[in-house]
Amino acid sequence: MSSDPEKMMSKADKMTKLTLTRWSADWRGATELYEQAANGFRASSKYEKAKVALEKASKGQEMQSSPWDAAKHMESAAALAQKLSIWNEVADFYRKASELYVECGRAQPASDALGKAARALEEVKPEDAIQLYTDACEILEEDGRDQMAFDLYRACASVYIKLEKFADAATFFLRLGVAADKCDATNSQCKAYLSAIIVYLYGHDLKQAEKCYNDCSQIDAFLKSDQNRTASRLLTAYNEGDIEEIKKVACSSTVNNLDHAIIKLARKLPTGDVTAVQMNAGDDLDEDDLT
Repeated sequence: MSSDPEKMMSKADKMTKLTLTRWSADWRGATELYEQAANGFRASSKYEKAKVALEKASKGQEMQSSPWDAAKHMESAAALAQKLSIWNEVADFYRKASELYVECGRAQPASDALGKAARALEEVKPEDAIQLYTDACEILEEDGRDQMAFDLYRACASVYIKLEKFADAATFFLRLGVAADKCDATNSQCKAYLSAIIVYLYGHDLKQAEKCYNDCSQIDAFLKSDQNRTASRLLTAYNEGDIEEIKKVACSSTVNNLDHAIIKLARKLPTGDVTAVQMNAGDDLDEDDLT
């Protein structure tokens, strides 16, 4: 057999087409040729052609009712699309791989495929990355594997922070907290809640930070934690307009044990005019006082 990948592709294509003399497609033979052609193209750095060969190999495995192998080929094609900076194909191919893994009943690799796509798109298509991270989390949640989604929640929150969508970032930290609660992962839960509070403060939303603190403090594990005490000190300092105390708490060891993205935000606290926050709080209290 010829080792020329171009000839392999041509022969494989013919094997999948019906003619007067070929009444059924030979997907097994064609798939083997597509796989060999993909290896040949990759070896000679012809990545575009290798990508096409892998797409066809994936289709071949699907036609043979082998979704696992089809998914593997789609992931390889996605990696080549990333190398070629064809971003819409990166998302499409990893999504297709994920669907094939779901067909196999394999939630973890299905989620992993979407996570790979999200990481590839973070810089170039952050909104798409967020959707991919969200979908990756949901696959694991539906399969009762919440603990395996912790890094995905953090990664998604980090993209939201880069986009300055602080309320959405905080929401993802709260989702992480809920997932951690289900798994009895108390430390991760408490860190997630403190992270959400810091994000709200960075986004100049003291009221939401306080509401978040009060809601989370209904949970016994958080109420008794170092993270709770740190949040309480931070909010008290905000309400008292004590900038030095805010900076001191933001550099505490409890904050230093949070995710890097949150530590960076905390280091910049307070943002905005804390004395104005204090005055506004006073105004709220006196709004009915017309004297």
